[in-house]
Order: sequence, then structure tokens, then C-alpha cells
Amino acid sequence: MLQIKNLSLTHRKDLHTLAENFSLTLNPKDKAVLIGEEGNGKSTILRWIYDPALIESYMEAKGERILARERLSYLPQELSPEDAQKTVYEYFSEEPQFFEKNPRELAELSARLQMTADFFYSEQLMGTLSGGERVRTELLRALLSDPTTLLLDEPSNDIDIRTLEFLEKLINDFPGIVLYISHDETLIENTANMVIHLEQLRHKTLSRWTVSRLAYRDYVSQRESKMEHQEEMARSDRREKKIRDEKFRRIQEKVEANLLDPSHGMHDALGRLAKKKMHAVKSMGRRFEREDENMTEFPETEEAIFFKLGTEKSVMPAGKTVLEYRLPALYAEDDGGTRFSDSRPDLRCNPETGTHRLLSRGIFLRIRGPERVCIIGDNGCGKTTLLRKIVETLRERTDLRCEYMPQNYEELLDFSETPVDYLDKTGDKEERTRIRTYLGAMKFTGSEMDHPIRELSGGQKAKVFLLRMSLSDANLLILDEPTRNFSPLSGPVIRSLLSSFPGAILSVSHDRKFISEVCTRVLELTPEGLSEKTD
Repeated sequence: MLQIKNLSLTHRKDLHTLAENFSLTLNPKDKAVLIGEEGNGKSTILRWIYDPALIESYMEAKGERILARERLSYLPQELSPEDAQKTVYEYFSEEPQFFEKNPRELAELSARLQMTADFFYSEQLMGTLSGGERVRTELLRALLSDPTTLLLDEPSNDIDIRTLEFLEKLINDFPGIVLYISHDETLIENTANMVIHLEQLRHKTLSRWTVSRLAYRDYVSQRESKMEHQEEMARSDRREKKIRDEKFRRIQEKVEANLLDPSHGMHDALGRLAKKKMHAVKSMGRRFEREDENMTEFPETEEAIFFKLGTEKSVMPAGKTVLEYRLPALYAEDDGGTRFSDSRPDLRCNPETGTHRLLSRGIFLRIRGPERVCIIGDNGCGKTTLLRKIVETLRERTDLRCEYMPQNYEELLDFSETPVDYLDKTGDKEERTRIRTYLGAMKFTGSEMDHPIRELSGGQKAKVFLLRMSLSDANLLILDEPTRNFSPLSGPVIRSLLSSFPGAILSVSHDRKFISEVCTRVLELTPEGLSEKTD
């Protein structure tokens, strides 16, 4: 059993409270997902559970964690720069249990994660592994210590669909506790039997947490039903209050008129009666005020973002050829970079000579009208590489207005700028006011609008890109993993925005909800080019 009692988290820098008196009990076979909007403290709680020292530099924590006999393993959201420079063998060597396992045990463990036993001794740098390889490697090292509890921070980021399905099976089959963070709704729906929801309300001045022993879809459905019921009760209370207050106003006016009637001064009995009635009216008013304090409140929720994507100028006529792109051969360099070549498609990677590795050949892509095309494929097959090349060619086009959202936001974002400065194209006061209004609608606080972009969360950076697209007249969006940093509760809103975009979309994604709900065509990048997926 793993137990948290009365955990309160406060930022040391601005004294902002992320959680207050948060309590939780997890038992074996609990598969609990931590959800909430970006910046709500999900990763911080996971780090604190694993090792409170990990957050001491930026967070003040008060509370108790009871681990009993639990053995914890933790997968961070990102590989540290130090670990990225280690070889796979060096990475495993830092786990003491690695040298206590015999060859048979290592072989059984690697087979469980669909890897070969000799991978433990690979000299490949950790930083050059694909997303799927990295997650499997981290899980392999985590399982070496025979943990009873797995703490996983965004294990579903940057991994292909095949690895996502493997991850689902691993979570479901794990006999102990799994506490994880993920933005992948399909993975959450297929694995979680418990939901922990962290919220920041009232412009992020009030924290709220909910622990529910329900599957994710059941939790969302129950939450929506409760919110709808509470909202209807609040409206009913206010309708009744309006009717009551109107009656009370008429009574009060009548009593006041009687009290001020000069003829009552000639009759002591009438005057006393008028004063008695006024006393009763005031008493009634005080009673109504007390009743109003207990009136049903409208539900407070951390609403998903809302804005419109696309303008009249974004409309793409049906049947119009938006893009025709050919590439005889696509290559990747040994150092993890990329290179494009139109010649020597038979070239293969040679580690000794440092020649380039062929990723794919005979690539042809055509997009017509308002199609929403998604490119899928295994990690490392060259999807992002291909997307970058296509973006390069579109810069020469004058008939298209294109906006690009890269997987690595630093490619286009100046992290030293504020969101307002990045989005402001004119410097006009009205333009900056409009931008701040839009950012407010996307749940940015006033201070966050003035923070350097480097201090924003991944989801907030993604929102900046979406707002830039919204403020433009783009008719073609190029999106590399557009939903990867949005919470599962924001996911439906993002998908709705993109599916209603009147222009064309070319994307790369492993998000199965995004693919099924937004994309009209799916292409798989293989060594033999792009192939249409019909299932």
C-alpha cells in the first residue's frame, strides 16, 4: 500500500499553491492516472512521491507519504542531459540489480519488453534512441529492481502506436501499483481503473483535487452529469430567488408607504402596527440573506480552452490540389540529424564510414482541397524529417498561407520572448489588448502572459502556436504531434477545432483519438514510401 496524507505544495518563487491537503491511498492492482491541465502539479506530485528531495529547489512540501513495503521505480518525463550522453550499457550499469541478474533472467526480462538480451550491452547513446526505444529501455531498467510500484511521467509521449499498445499491456499486466500521467486518451481508457484529477480554479488562485475509483470514461460522464445537475439547481435557485425578491420588494414598498403615511401619526395603534410590520419585513430580509448564503453555486470547473481556428480566407475549395510532393530518397545521418538526397537510393548506413542511412524511397504525397492528412509510422522511420522537408518547399509558395507547429517548439519559438510579444505583429495597442484577451480565454493568467516562453509548460507553448494559427489567415496547417501536450480533458476541444478547420491539414501523430476523429486520410511512412491506410 502507498499512502499520501495531507500533502500541500507551494511554489517557493511566487507562493502559488498547487495542492492543499491532498490525500490518496493506492493498493496493488490500482492503475491510477493523474489528469489536469498543464502546470497543475501532476509531475511535481509524482516526483515528490518518488523522492521529496527532487522538488526541494522550487517547491515547499508539507505532508506525509507512507510507503509500507513498496519498492518504487520512476520514469521521468524527459531523459536528463547526463543520461542522454551515456551508452545503453552505462545506463543499465547504474542500476545495482543489473549485475545481480543472471543471463537467463535478463533474457526473460528483455523478452517481456520485446527486446533482445544483447541490447543491455549496446554502445548506442541513450540520446539517439527513438521515442519507443527510449521508453522500453527506461522500463527495462525500472523493472530490473523488481518494483512493486511504477511511477510513470508521460510514458506515452513520442512513441508509435505499436509501442503504445505494448505499454497498455504492460500497465494492465503489472501486478502492483501503477500511478501515471498521460495525455493519450485511448491509453487512459484502456488502462486506468482510478482517476486523480488536479484542478486550478478562479484564475489559478484555488486548488482542488478529486480521487475517483472509476474508469476514465465513467469518471468524465459522472463528472459532467454532476456539473449539469448542479448548474440546473443553481439556475432554479436563482429563478426562485428572483420571484421571491420581487414579492418581497412589493411588500417592503407597501409597508414603507404605510409607515410614512402622515395619517398614522394621528392614531398610535396604526403607527405601532406599521412599525411592527416593518420590523417583520426587516427580519424577513435577514432570513432571505441567510438562505441566499446556502444557495446552490454554479459549478466551478477548469474549463478547456475555446476559440475559433480559421477564417473565411482559410477556406480551401474541394478538389483543389494543395500539395504535390515527390522525394526519391530520404536519409538520416548517424548523429541523429537528417539529410535529404535525390540520388543514390541504394545507399545504406555504414557505422565505420559514417555514411547515411536510407529511411525511405519513392515518396509521393498529394493533398487536395480541405483534406486532413495524417502520416503515421514506427519511431525513427523519418516522419518528422519528411515534414520538415515539406515545410521547406512550402516557403517558396505564394499561393498558400501555411502555419507550422513543430514537435520541438524551440525550432520556431524564441524562448526569451513573452507570449504577447511573440504573437504581436504590429505593436499596436489594440492588437496587444486583443492578444491578451485571447490568451485569457486560453486560461493564461496575467503574469503568465508576461513570463518568458521558456517558463511556460509544454501545453501552454502549444496553446501559443494554436493562437498564432487562429490569428492568421492560414489555409494550410502543418502539425507535428499537435495533441501531445494537451490534457485528456482538453483533447476533445482541440480535436473539434482542428476537424472544423476549413483549410487543409498535414500532420504527424500517434494519437489514436486524433487520427480517428480529425483525419480524413491516413498514410504510413515505410521504407518503400507512403502507403494509404484503409482500416
